[in-house]
Amino acid sequence: MPTAAAYAADVVASVRDEPAGRLNLMRSLYEAEPGHPELHLPYRRAATGFMRWQLRRGLLNPVDDPVPGSSWWRAVNERLVADTAEARGHVLDLGGPMSSWSARCCTEFARDPSARRWYRAHNASIVSAYLDHGDLAESETHAERFFLNLILARVLFAHALVAAPRLALGWLGACGPVLGDPRLTFTGIFVSLSRVMPGRYPLDQPLQWYIDHEHGVGRVLDLGVVKPRIDELYAWSAAELSIPELGTLVRDGVPTYAWDPEDTAPWDPRASRLVRATRKALPATRRPPSRS
Repeated sequence: MPTAAAYAADVVASVRDEPAGRLNLMRSLYEAEPGHPELHLPYRRAATGFMRWQLRRGLLNPVDDPVPGSSWWRAVNERLVADTAEARGHVLDLGGPMSSWSARCCTEFARDPSARRWYRAHNASIVSAYLDHGDLAESETHAERFFLNLILARVLFAHALVAAPRLALGWLGACGPVLGDPRLTFTGIFVSLSRVMPGRYPLDQPLQWYIDHEHGVGRVLDLGVVKPRIDELYAWSAAELSIPELGTLVRDGVPTYAWDPEDTAPWDPRASRLVRATRKALPATRRPPSRS
């Protein structure tokens, strides 16, 4: 009988160059076995919504496709699928050692689902893949690398809404667990990439063009809520995920993943009146809360 890790490696390899196959595999990994309760299915929307956007943008296309995908995006997606598949294998008692810390987090969610465990599993996989594939990120365009950092900040913030709501929303923290629940449809405002990044790959315009055309609500979220607390957010996330290297991916309010920390202009534009009002209404905490 194969181990859980071997099972995951086999099923991921079978769909490596089939973007739609990756999505179908992820969908199947959230389905219950016959005779078991559907404990994981409510979380599938968030997981597959993330992947559907990647498919629409062409990011998962084989690199030798007439319209090539992104080596970085393919690698990050594969880590998430593989960890999810390995967790499924452990739940099915295939056995064997955990292949990674992120696979262990996914297995903990699979065995006892909750919103907080879903985010911890998802973000442990994503952050681990970010750290493992920094060399591939360096080959992406300047504009793409900006949005890679923006995406990371968004998914960390979504996790904090559920697990550290006062850090995320200050005095409105009581609303965080509802706003961030991955089982609810309006969570898309925080994790849906259609509101974060342009819908085509590769990006062929200067970064400022994309910033100027970003969704208005997303811009207020990024500059009015996330940016003022981004250092504390990364520090909290590094502790929550037990991945200390994550804390090195931001410096003085500027995300630094495959990014020159001296290139601060895109991260500190002149704030609009609405952004200033949001910052005033939801002031950031100055110290990350301890993990409970």
